[in-house]
Amino acid sequence: MNTPTPFHRAFVAATLALLAWLAFPSASVAQPSDRNYIKEQIKEAGQCRNVAITKSNGDLMICGRNGWAASHCPKSLTNALNQLNEDDELIDDVQLTENGEWLVLYGNNGILWSNIPKEMEDHLRKFNADNEVITSAVFNDAGDWIIITKEHFIASSQDLQDWIKGGMEKYGQIWTCCLTDEAAVVVYDGGYRFLGEVPQTLKDTLGEVDFDVYRLKIAGSAWFISDGKTKYDYTM
Repeated sequence: MNTPTPFHRAFVAATLALLAWLAFPSASVAQPSDRNYIKEQIKEAGQCRNVAITKSNGDLMICGRNGWAASHCPKSLTNALNQLNEDDELIDDVQLTENGEWLVLYGNNGILWSNIPKEMEDHLRKFNADNEVITSAVFNDAGDWIIITKEHFIASSQDLQDWIKGGMEKYGQIWTCCLTDEAAVVVYDGGYRFLGEVPQTLKDTLGEVDFDVYRLKIAGSAWFISDGKTKYDYTM
């Protein structure tokens, strides 16, 4: 029987490591635009904490502490996610617009972004300087935006702020939110508030789901919900 050479043992070890990496994506480079790729990665990982989905400009999934896989996302975003993965930072949330602008929340109150509204940027910098933990920072290509921390919230217009506050009076503490060009959904401690074109299938599922929804994303008729940890559901 031949004795394995050091080179052969190193080759086998490298091959096994590569297979393990493919089975559980820690930092997967962008693939051709196809949401099936994201669904396959969720299935292979067996878990998903969060996603960023769009109708036409890319999708990604987040699993574990900072594992991710992306399809047709901006290179600047995947570069940022690669760096966070290499630095072993928690990737908390990703916002991606139809025009390819993006924002990433990481760690306790770390923020990275590309071309967000100036007023939103000013408020994010203040919350960051005050060491407030930001749970949602979302914006769309129409200039609307919402920021939620564990203690405060603020939005781009008084009407939007009043709408969010009205939900707090009915459903309690605000947790997170989702904002697109066509719709908004706010997740509260005791319920949800919807604005615009929110999929009916999502509303039906939220009325039946057996876990506390923390993260929620929509893109047209597609949607994703999770408890931010191990439980999730989606139609994509």
